[in-house]
Amino acid sequence: MASKHYRIGVMFSTTGPYDVVARSMLNGALLAVAERPAEGVSVEPVVVNPGGDLVRYAALSRDLLNAGIRHVVGCYTSSSRKEVIPCFEKHDALLWYPSHYEGFESSNNVIYTGASPNQHVLPLVDHMLAHVGASAFCVGSNYIWAWENTRIFREAMMARGARVMAERYVAVGDTELDQVVEAIIEARPAFVFNNLIGTSNYAFFRAFRAACLKRGIDQPRVIPVASCTLSEPELEEIGGPAVDGHLSSSVYFSSLPSPTNAAFTRAYRETFPEGPSTSADAEASYIAMKLLQLALAEAGTDDVEAVKAAVTRQRLAAPQGDVHIDPQTLHAYLTPRIGVSNASARFDILVEAPGPVRPDPYLVQSSPRYAVASRNSSLRVVK
Repeated sequence: MASKHYRIGVMFSTTGPYDVVARSMLNGALLAVAERPAEGVSVEPVVVNPGGDLVRYAALSRDLLNAGIRHVVGCYTSSSRKEVIPCFEKHDALLWYPSHYEGFESSNNVIYTGASPNQHVLPLVDHMLAHVGASAFCVGSNYIWAWENTRIFREAMMARGARVMAERYVAVGDTELDQVVEAIIEARPAFVFNNLIGTSNYAFFRAFRAACLKRGIDQPRVIPVASCTLSEPELEEIGGPAVDGHLSSSVYFSSLPSPTNAAFTRAYRETFPEGPSTSADAEASYIAMKLLQLALAEAGTDDVEAVKAAVTRQRLAAPQGDVHIDPQTLHAYLTPRIGVSNASARFDILVEAPGPVRPDPYLVQSSPRYAVASRNSSLRVVK
């Protein structure tokens, strides 16, 4: 039987302030195309690069959709996703969004394969309060992801009787962070909750470690940094003496000891030997493209409604474990984990959920003020 051929948009900012993660996401999507998981389907990726420019995201989305493309795997930042959703809704097309995000969103024109807040923010709160301390200093890039993620974090902390000492935001791409670093050291929180992205993120980790070393402070032990964004390619960018001891809440780490993940990381390295390394967002892009191809094969068409119905019936043995899409929210069931970075720019996994967790993007199951979720951790210690 001849394969049906589909053109699929792939839209990531492989240049600009968060290019390292975006390049790993592009690689993940292209690897899934190369593997061709579905019989009877041939996919041609149409790759575009907005360069981190919000105006370009909207313009390129219109170009892709006006060219007859109905499905696009893409976007990393929440601001870029928010920018393009109206275009996808207008054209009745489907955005496959492969990034962890702040939740509190639902669109019939988006499939979300990255982590929802109950799959990364709340497990991190639970872990930090149980093992580190009850005060936090929040720092983030000045846009919707950091604002909303910090809000969720703050309310979860308050529900447990903990406190946020201060919040600081800097422009995306800003690398002059000495004032923020000094404010943190002066406040002496139990830990830092970090929502910086891209070059700002790398500069912060280097500056914070250097300032602590200058004062004789063992930063990972005294004021650890916890993130929901930190991944292996970013550890490599931080580099040197500042790379170890950082906590990250994620659904995927490249160090996962499973045959499926070993095959994935090997194929990724062989296909993209120049990197950047695989990451949770690269895996989410890989999952998005895999699920899209499987749904196209079952539906026999790229009609949006047919593909949406088909994708909720797929079950994928992903590198992180079993993944499937919740038909109610169009978000993915994913497996939360927490890791700590080591000197090899990889993560040692500390705790993980026993299996995939249902997405709860509006934290409906976690009210009032997330107290239920924060009292009942689904994570277990990794032996």
